[in-house]
Amino acid sequence: MAYIGREPTVGNFQVCDAISVVNNQAAYTMQVGGVNVSPETANHMLVSLNGVLQAPGSSFTVSGSTITFASNLVTGDVINFIHILGSVLDLGVPSDSTVSLAKLTATGTKSSSTFLRGDNTFAEAGGGGKINQVLQATNSTQQDLNSNSSFVDLAGVTQAITPSATSSKILIISDIHFDLTAGDRGFQIQILRDSTVVFEDGNNKSTYTAGARIAGRNTYLELDAPSSTSSLTYKVQVQTDGNAGARFNPESGRSNITLIEVLA
Repeated sequence: MAYIGREPTVGNFQVCDAISVVNNQAAYTMQVGGVNVSPETANHMLVSLNGVLQAPGSSFTVSGSTITFASNLVTGDVINFIHILGSVLDLGVPSDSTVSLAKLTATGTKSSSTFLRGDNTFAEAGGGGKINQVLQATNSTQQDLNSNSSFVDLAGVTQAITPSATSSKILIISDIHFDLTAGDRGFQIQILRDSTVVFEDGNNKSTYTAGARIAGRNTYLELDAPSSTSSLTYKVQVQTDGNAGARFNPESGRSNITLIEVLA
């Protein structure tokens, strides 16, 4: 909306700085924080002189940032306060620190652990994908497995975790060190959650050239959705084949399993 003259100050409630009375002076400059302020009209002000509210227009007038009392003030008079109301017909922009959470229309739980999103809803602080906990089990003891036809536990590569919510996912990272010596053989890895297989990689069950020595490390990643808040145990199992077997954690190597809870 266009205005002729100065646009009204809407809802900007301010208390002027203290004013020292000068003997035999009627006009004074109004400031807030050391900056001149100009009320809309005298009717947009509350002025107290010597503890008595003054009538706008008859007891005082305003022009720009100057307030002029109907008569000169004298030593001993006290301007208690000048409160500028802005426009009282429209709330406009609320004054600082005047809007409480109860006044918001946003949906969701309002608390110290949530934040207000752009769609006017409250959500958990940090949003989805927050890392809640990280647990790891590591073992460096050598373990020799020879032509076992079934899966067996890789010693020490077992870790329990208790998710904080059923919507959480568990990121599983497993790093396996191994050494294969003469013969045509390979090995296969699987990862279990309790008794349930959540990851199986048959690609590692491959044939190596006879007489060659193969040493290395393999890393496996899997994102599991257990939908549980009970204690869960994840472990790595291996199955070897071929003429000989495999050695895990050779020459001070180590294998590990890392569990990362990712919140929804």
